[in-house]
Amino acid sequence: MSQWLRNLFLIFVLHLECRGEETVSQPERHQTELEGNSVTLNCKYSSASTAPDLFWYIQRANDIPKYILRRDKFETGETDTEFQERFHSKLSSDSVPLTIQDVRVSDSAVYYCALRPTVRKLKSNHIQKHRSRNML
Repeated sequence: MSQWLRNLFLIFVLHLECRGEETVSQPERHQTELEGNSVTLNCKYSSASTAPDLFWYIQRANDIPKYILRRDKFETGETDTEFQERFHSKLSSDSVPLTIQDVRVSDSAVYYCALRPTVRKLKSNHIQKHRSRNML
């Protein structure tokens, strides 16, 4: 699958997850920092859910997005072992900033913040009924 198609698929999937009551925004489009310093990438969100999950992903050049971490309002979550040492985040009521310590050239990438509500409203009250099949 070409890189363009992967990006198109990712955008499509994120678009399907967007709902009117949930939003995520990353105000700074570009950030630079000197090696060895720390940098914080901001992510603002709003959600009708009482317990949203917020995620950070990294997409390096010529690669697919890779999971970094997940945070929730209960101050639990998980960080992929590759990122545990230098990548940190704490969820607040409207943001989930990602701090990268001891920045390296290899950290140059596109970073995505994503939201998944853990409580969802029922969109429909349709009930699927299975038809019985007559056996001969």
